[in-house]
Amino acid sequence: MPTGTTLSDADFVVVANRLPVDLEKLPDGSQRWKRSPGGLVTALEPMLRSREGAWVGWPGLADADVEPLVEDGLQLYPVRLSAREVEDYYEGFSNGTLWPLYHDVVAPPAFHRHWWQAYVRVNERFAEVVAEVASRNATVWIQDYQLQLLPAALRKLRPDLRIGFFLHIPFPPTELFMQLPWRRRIIEGLLGADLVGFHTPGGVRNFRWLATRLTDAIPGHGRTEVTFGGRTVKLGAFPISIDSAALDQLSRTPEVLERAKQIRSDLGEPEKVVLGVDRLDYTKGIDVRLRALEELLTEGRVSADDVVMIQLATPSRERVEHYQKMRNDIEQSVGRINGEYARVGHPAVHYLHQSLPREELAAFFVAADVMLVTPLRDGMNLVAKEYVACRHDNGGVLVLSEFTGAAHELKEAILVNPHDTDGVKNALQVALTMPAEEGQKRMRALRRQVLTHDVDRWARSFLDALGLPPAEGAAS
Repeated sequence: MPTGTTLSDADFVVVANRLPVDLEKLPDGSQRWKRSPGGLVTALEPMLRSREGAWVGWPGLADADVEPLVEDGLQLYPVRLSAREVEDYYEGFSNGTLWPLYHDVVAPPAFHRHWWQAYVRVNERFAEVVAEVASRNATVWIQDYQLQLLPAALRKLRPDLRIGFFLHIPFPPTELFMQLPWRRRIIEGLLGADLVGFHTPGGVRNFRWLATRLTDAIPGHGRTEVTFGGRTVKLGAFPISIDSAALDQLSRTPEVLERAKQIRSDLGEPEKVVLGVDRLDYTKGIDVRLRALEELLTEGRVSADDVVMIQLATPSRERVEHYQKMRNDIEQSVGRINGEYARVGHPAVHYLHQSLPREELAAFFVAADVMLVTPLRDGMNLVAKEYVACRHDNGGVLVLSEFTGAAHELKEAILVNPHDTDGVKNALQVALTMPAEEGQKRMRALRRQVLTHDVDRWARSFLDALGLPPAEGAAS
């Protein structure tokens, strides 16, 4: 197990459902750590290093007894989950109850009491681990919907801590949230934080309304705070972003540019390439864009000789019944479209159900003339921003669902209502026929936004609002 330094109490602690590395079980029964660099890790790594910070999370393998470790200079503290807890807390309450409820009930949420009990138990276990790890008066930043009870549970154990919480998915309309049998407990859990952050001002409004009606919280001086338990709890909108400069640089490399040319060549040099990139998830609206393309082909408004679509679907939660059915439905749609409109060697839709390396993904972004991002609901949607960051040539057109957090920022995209098939069809045709000059003007404006508002700026704005003290006082 790699170690580079000794473990010590941390002045700055990040807590997430998962560690930034995954523990993998190999075929021979042995285990190894695999780094899983996401945008969050990229944003927080410099701050973690400068403050001797720590990361608390599940290692990704059930029933794994793993000691705390230092991996690539980061202090990591694994939280153990049993196989039953993975099933009930993670696949159950987090992804079978909260995920659909927070995404406009696109699929019906299930309200099982034993799932809730597991959620409470795991959140309390996280609190115990963090309470041990954090130094006196440390700053703790809790991430996402799996840990909404953690702020209050942690404050009970360690009232000296400065606690921030950020929700990476949408916070639902009040009428939908009220369906949750444990609604008051969730709100009280979040009110344990000093700062609760959301992607959009709508999330702030919804949470504030619920807090003042379901709990003893009273409105603060402004619209962005409440008073609860004698404390001021600040609320704020902090739209998350990406490491846009790194993606911009990657998209300019000879390898990526050459691969992008190769992709278009492999497709038979079509006039236009349409791209969708999503986790395989029922909220992402993959069926919406396939239906729009199929109808355009049926009506003769586009031709499969000129337009080719690529849909990359990253495997996700394969054990959940909704996802298995959705995968089958998508594969049937792709088969039907190709059966009707493809020629030998020239499919109308290329469907890849696999994860791709970052460099390969950047090449697809560079190769695509139109990017279709059509979620029915999304907290932010970073794929839209990644596409923009990769278009250093100012080429390409972004078609974006208005029900994403990104739509609040990327106003020069062609915004669509994914529930309106005719609207999506018309937007796709507009994108395919847009004059180059107009497309470049839109893309330049989109790139200004994405390159300026990067993930580092997001993290700093949240931590400044939380009042994170400067790093100079931290131990070295």
